[in-house]
Amino acid sequence: MKRLLTFLSAAIFCAAIPRAQDDELAKSIERGKMIYSENCISCHMGEGEGIPATFPPLAKSDYLMKTPENAIQAIKFGLIGKVTVNGVTYDNMMPEPGLENEKIADVMNYIMNSWGNSSEKKMITVKMVEEVKAKE
Repeated sequence: MKRLLTFLSAAIFCAAIPRAQDDELAKSIERGKMIYSENCISCHMGEGEGIPATFPPLAKSDYLMKTPENAIQAIKFGLIGKVTVNGVTYDNMMPEPGLENEKIADVMNYIMNSWGNSSEKKMITVKMVEEVKAKE
């Protein structure tokens, strides 16, 4: 009987952890959607399609999904110079939007889970954003 209670307690505890992260990710995505609308939509457009030859797409973006730390860095510090996204080279400037680390994490979670992108429920955290430093 003790084993059964221990097993059931462990099962309930373990089942609650993914749901809590899923709920937190969903809240972060919702906040990120607002941040995207306020800061990113004018260049990367409403569906993340970007502007050909000018601003890279975020939708189905290999750059974003393969190297999220580079995307975090671009949001956190701005970006000048060439980047290649989905085989196309872009050479433009992205100004630093001046977002706090929490807002950067939220907008990254939104972008990484929209328009055909999937983070596979991996969440960008504030700690991850804090760890990204400016390139010298």
